Amino acid sequence: MINKSVENIKAAMKGIESGTSILIGGQTDAGVPKTLLNYLLDKNVHNLELITNHTGIGDDGIAKLIANGQVKKITCSFPRTNRSEVFKDLYNTGKLELEVVPQGTLSERIRAGGAGIGGFYTKTGVGTLVEEGKEKKLINGEEYLLEYGIKADFALIYSTKADRWGNLVYRKAARNYNPTMAPAGKVTVVEVGEVVDYPLNPEHIITPGIYVDRIIECKKEGAIS
Repeated sequence: MINKSVENIKAAMKGIESGTSILIGGQTDAGVPKTLLNYLLDKNVHNLELITNHTGIGDDGIAKLIANGQVKKITCSFPRTNRSEVFKDLYNTGKLELEVVPQGTLSERIRAGGAGIGGFYTKTGVGTLVEEGKEKKLINGEEYLLEYGIKADFALIYSTKADRWGNLVYRKAARNYNPTMAPAGKVTVVEVGEVVDYPLNPEHIITPGIYVDRIIECKKEGAIS
């Protein structure tokens, strides 16, 4: 029988080592795998490469990982939030690498990586700093930039509900980066609010279990059940 539930968070996060690249789901506070991020804070791993929406809000998990000096590079759309002073200081002193990607392009790069698409052309960023070092192509008389798909060693995402086969559903705004990141991780780990032992309604499933490797139930975000 297929059962992708794991007994504890240590088993869920097995394989994450220094130098690992990690996709982190969520946007602002919605759909963030808080328990998984908190575990990384206590795990002695460094030089992580994060791909996520922003560099953290206040003292959330992403911000704490950066403050702990565990992050080597971050690829995101919003490097500055209204409470992200830690990132600013580390970046200005050359202790943190940054790749800024427009939000729509970031989402599409992740989707492309998960779909096995090597790259695509987009008009977003033409004529701005975003185009520096990128291949340009003239299509129908207009300039486009070549963007490459993104994959990572791990994808850490959050789902409201899952069945033991790893099929996932999300609640409202939590359906942001999570569905596109799931296929783009070589290993996809899901923090789940509730795991059920019966098949979810196929009409409600957003991420099929084929893209999920491990699920761990957390009755409340940020706390292991």
